[in-house]
Parts: sequence; structure tokens; C-alpha cells
Amino acid sequence: MPEKHIDFKVDYSRLTVYSEYNTQEMLYPLVLSSPHSGKMFPEEFLAHTRLSEQELRSSEDCFVDELVMPASNAGIPLIAMNLPRTFVDVSRDKIELDDSMYFNHPSPQTGIGSRRCRVGLGVIHRAVAQTKNIYDGLISYDEVQERIKNVYDVYHKRLKQLVDKCYKKFGLCVLVDCHSMPAQICGIMNEKKPIDFSLGTLFDESCPREISSQVAQSLETYNYRVEFNRPYSGGFITFNYCQPRKNIYTLQIEMNRSLYMRENVYKKNPQFQKVSAQISDSLVSLGKFLLDFKK
Repeated sequence: MPEKHIDFKVDYSRLTVYSEYNTQEMLYPLVLSSPHSGKMFPEEFLAHTRLSEQELRSSEDCFVDELVMPASNAGIPLIAMNLPRTFVDVSRDKIELDDSMYFNHPSPQTGIGSRRCRVGLGVIHRAVAQTKNIYDGLISYDEVQERIKNVYDVYHKRLKQLVDKCYKKFGLCVLVDCHSMPAQICGIMNEKKPIDFSLGTLFDESCPREISSQVAQSLETYNYRVEFNRPYSGGFITFNYCQPRKNIYTLQIEMNRSLYMRENVYKKNPQFQKVSAQISDSLVSLGKFLLDFKK
């Protein structure tokens, strides 16, 4: 029996792709990006997925944009996705497409793609983190191209504009890509204290150690355990936005979800405000450090 074809169109004119905060006046050579905190699901997408909204949110970096909002309010621009990564993952290369997902892919299906495509986590996800399939058939390649044009490209155009604006003002920019990590991963090494924060620098290729160490030292004053490039060393944004020769650096920060939320029910825990203040203070301290770093 032929596999089911799922063909739908999304009204992109009704969607607000991202939100931005405090982007007019930059006080520090920093830009914050939260590409996976979106939870506004297009109704057409929800109508054609086999999963519940709750299941789809398991891939979300829940509340990350809110966690760093006090830092943004102190003079650091923030751009945050409104749409979920299960619809479009802007922290992937847009060529990371799994051609086996589409009933009308223009070229012969090869089954060859990136490792993330093979596990269902390309720019268009086939599955959520628990390996549950999002669709119960094949989707339209044409509709996916509309997603990339109307969501992916829109986010990256604005993010690049903010990085360029920061660099033009300060001659330096550090793009901090903000994410969260499941508590289960943070304790996977079977060590006495789970990892609280992971700072990804592509093993010091995307960001000088003196910059990432500044963040680590600030967080460690609150008795957090901070690791470099473990379990994450950086992703698409970390790699593609850094230009060290121009003094444009990237730093991926991953936060243990158990610090600030009840992970299984997508609710903040009583420590949320304290953790948010501490993370934000560390980011503002980095901003002040960078004002002297560039001199």
C-alpha cells in the first residue's frame, strides 16, 4: 500500500516568526539568540501531525528566552523564535533535509543526509526527541520550501542584521546562542554532581577561552558546575556566525532544565527567578568585560 501523502498549506501572513527585545540601543558588544524556545504552533501544522502539542513540545527549549530576559533588559539585544523547532529548526543548515520525508522531492531519494537527518532532526524534524514520528505519512517538499523561505530565512536575516549592527558599533560582537538541555543528559556521566551549564566554543575555535572563562567564573560563583564543550561543543549557529579574524565570536550556552523548571510538565519551578537573575547577571558581567576586552 502506498504511503499516505500529507499535503497542507500554512498561512504565513498570520504568523509572527520571532520576537526581538532591546535591539535599538546596544550597551554591550553582545547579541542573544534563543532559536528553540518557540511554542506558537501553526494551526495547519497541528491539524496534520500525529502527535499532541504536549509531545511536540518535548523538543522545546522551554522558557530560555524568559531566563535571559533580565540581561536583555539591561541593554543586550535578544531575538527569540516564536515558532517551534518541530516546525522549522533554525539551528540547522537549511540543506539538512531528509529527502525520504517527501512525496514530491524533485530528485531521486538517496537516503543520504547529515547524521541529524538520519535520526529525524534535520531542519524539518521527522521525529521528536523521544523518536516519536511527527507525521503518519509523507509531506510536501513544496510546503517545506515555503517554511524555509517564510520562517528560517526570516529569522537568520534578522539575526545577521543584529550581529552586523553590534559589530559596526563596537568593532566586536559575541553572539550567545541560548539553549537548554534535558536533566537526564546532564547526569549521564554518572558523576556526583550533574552538569549545570555547558559552554560550547567548538573547542575554543569560535570564542577565545578568556571570554568563555569569564562566563564560567561568573556562574561558578553561584556554585554551578560548568563544563566546556561537554556534552555540547556548539551547533549550526555557533559554527556559521563566528568570524574570529573580524572579532565576531560565538558561544553556545546550554542550561540544565532541572535548575529552573519541572521538565515533564513544562512548568517553572520555585527557583526560576533566582536562576534567571544569576544567568542574566553573568551575561551582563560578560558584557562589561567585553567593553574592556576590545580596547
